[in-house]
Amino acid sequence: MSNVTDATTATFDAEVLQADGPVIVDFWAPWCGPCRQVSPVLDAIAADHPNVKVVKVNIDDEFDLATRYAVTSIPAIKLFRDGEIKAEVVGARPRGALEKDFEGLLD
Repeated sequence: MSNVTDATTATFDAEVLQADGPVIVDFWAPWCGPCRQVSPVLDAIAADHPNVKVVKVNIDDEFDLATRYAVTSIPAIKLFRDGEIKAEVVGARPRGALEKDFEGLLD
């Protein structure tokens, strides 16, 4: 079972805010090249950190969520823990850089 899922406005609270453990939320869009670059990086992080959930939010379909979380550039990657944003990264980054940005938060 994969720990990567899609979220909508209707499922976001249950998938992210009420989740046990860390949740990486990837705010993305299908037309965004850097978003497509970072997607396999997040999939790999999820595969290597079974306690980390990765939730993808398509901002074209979920504009209200993008607005709620002040997403102005994509990809916008936010790490939530206990319902709160603990770290944020904007733009595509290599795996090592993302893991460093989220250091201590993926456990």
